[in-house]
Amino acid sequence: MKSAHLKRLSAVLLLLAMLVSLAACGKEEPPIEKTARYLQAQISEPTCAAVGGDWLVFGLARSGLKVPQKYFDAYYKNVEDYIVSVDGILSRKKNTEYSRVILAMSAIGKNPTNVAGFNLLLPLGDFDETVRQGINGTIFALLALDSGNYEIPENPDAAVQATRQMYVDELLARALPDGGWTLTGGEPDVDITAMTLQALAKYREQPEVEAAVERGLAVLSSLQEPDGGYVSWGSSNSESVAQVIVALTELGVPLDDERFTKNGITVEDALLRFAQENGAFVHVRDGSGGDDGMATEQAFYALAAIHRAETGETTLYDMTDVMQ
Repeated sequence: MKSAHLKRLSAVLLLLAMLVSLAACGKEEPPIEKTARYLQAQISEPTCAAVGGDWLVFGLARSGLKVPQKYFDAYYKNVEDYIVSVDGILSRKKNTEYSRVILAMSAIGKNPTNVAGFNLLLPLGDFDETVRQGINGTIFALLALDSGNYEIPENPDAAVQATRQMYVDELLARALPDGGWTLTGGEPDVDITAMTLQALAKYREQPEVEAAVERGLAVLSSLQEPDGGYVSWGSSNSESVAQVIVALTELGVPLDDERFTKNGITVEDALLRFAQENGAFVHVRDGSGGDDGMATEQAFYALAAIHRAETGETTLYDMTDVMQ
């Protein structure tokens, strides 16, 4: 009897062990890890570029995942080489070119005031040149400057020396009467509204900013589709959802906030519907454009923003944790 009982007990324990093993084998890789692996496989040598470069490195560095240091070192060397080749002039028309690289430099703990001997912050000291590009120039100037609490350098060539408050006021002046922001026209754009909220998040102690932020959030809530997603330029797309997620996390708004949950579907749920089995993301749900580099990189750093919010770390764009 005792022997039979032990055999039955052994069989039960073996079955339990097998079930646990099967469960472990069938455990799905988290989307953020899958996409990180995909991106590094696709881009082995990131460089100074809007896609396959700065935003990719920024996302990986802010993801909290283990990335080989040599990957970031290779990027930094490529950026140095490129900056030297153009004599430090990344663009004569778009200061977002500088802001984007500053954000990547901050994310990997490098000093943007001295990259191959060039101060990438200097162009952001020119107010007129920064805002001449349009609202994007202002948005990303603030995000770049605030990423490491950098001082705005005195730009000797600037007709008007910029201050942070001037950039904040410029964004407030561009707000639409009923809330939200746009690149052109009179109707609020999802992406521009979300990105402006990201830039203003740090300044909510100012009453005018707080009021504009609340109106912007109300606009984003009203523009959310029944499936939890967002439409921009006529298509429901992943990039718009990603920008809203980053805005919410920068502002400390929970992703399951009832204002941003439609029919039980959150913005995070909506974003993951664009994910592919290989870790890539597509621009539109039907995947008609195939795996999309820009969509994947934006979705990835949105996933990084979610991870940072869930683990209580500084926000995606607050890189003071790196600069300490």
